[in-house]
Amino acid sequence: MRVESLFPEFKIFAGNSNPVLAEEIASVMGKPLGKAAVSTFSDGEISVNVRESVRGRDVFIIQSTCSPGNNNLMELLILIDAMKRASAGRINAVVPYYGYARQDRKAKPRDPITAKLVANLISAAGADRVVTMDLHASQIQGYFDIPVDHLFGMPVFVRYFKKKKIADLTIVSPDHGSVTRARGMAQPLNVPIAIIDKRRQKANESEIMNVIGDIEGQACILVDDIIDTAGTITNAANKLTELGATEVYACATHGVLSGEAIERIQASSIRELVVLNTVNIGEEKLIDKIKVLSVAPIFAEAMSNIHSNDSVSKMFV
Repeated sequence: MRVESLFPEFKIFAGNSNPVLAEEIASVMGKPLGKAAVSTFSDGEISVNVRESVRGRDVFIIQSTCSPGNNNLMELLILIDAMKRASAGRINAVVPYYGYARQDRKAKPRDPITAKLVANLISAAGADRVVTMDLHASQIQGYFDIPVDHLFGMPVFVRYFKKKKIADLTIVSPDHGSVTRARGMAQPLNVPIAIIDKRRQKANESEIMNVIGDIEGQACILVDDIIDTAGTITNAANKLTELGATEVYACATHGVLSGEAIERIQASSIRELVVLNTVNIGEEKLIDKIKVLSVAPIFAEAMSNIHSNDSVSKMFV
């Protein structure tokens, strides 16, 4: 049962990282995007001008920190600061893709922990809450001293692949870190999982070592959270095909797709790569093998529940 919000109304604003998703979320919620100009000075500094009152309002700022990550992060921080100084009642940072999350621990001496640093910056700027999807590691929620609503894209993938009715299916984790995601997809589809044991020599490079599980004669779906240069996912797909998989699909929440990613995907044995629109991929990267599904309904429902003080977790029960 919904309860009345503490705030008279909500307003939705967006930076420049993913305007298409922001417009879609606003449309689902039946609200226009708020009037705010986010531009740059001639020297590259970011300029923000909020052109309507937000005093006492529940404000949602939609901004992924995808490429160009530094600019998009600064846009988010400056938008938050502008809302705080304009006396917004509550500031909700809606970050569909939370960048800098891959450095989430000290893996070796003198490593930074950028996931924590960015959490500190968002809190210091004045955000009261963060809404995000499929963090690289769920523990990153603990880096924040403000509430975090962690949404999941897996239900979107499950619905999509259920409709395809693929026979003799196995869900494959491309590394040990994605085993939980693989199980999360395998359980509702009632199919087995397999795990690829890989060794990463350095950032953005990986080598396939072994496949744990029986994938011969099976159709496989590789499941990951981020596809950046696509080295891991394409190496995994090619290895599965080499070991007897009949066809290979792949899905990932965040299609960063930088560097030679598109060329690698096109040349790989991946039949179809399914990603969510947490990152604005761009028309130039939408090759025939790539399918983009929308998360606007999930974010719209979560934001509506937050505004009305209703449960967000019940969306994923």
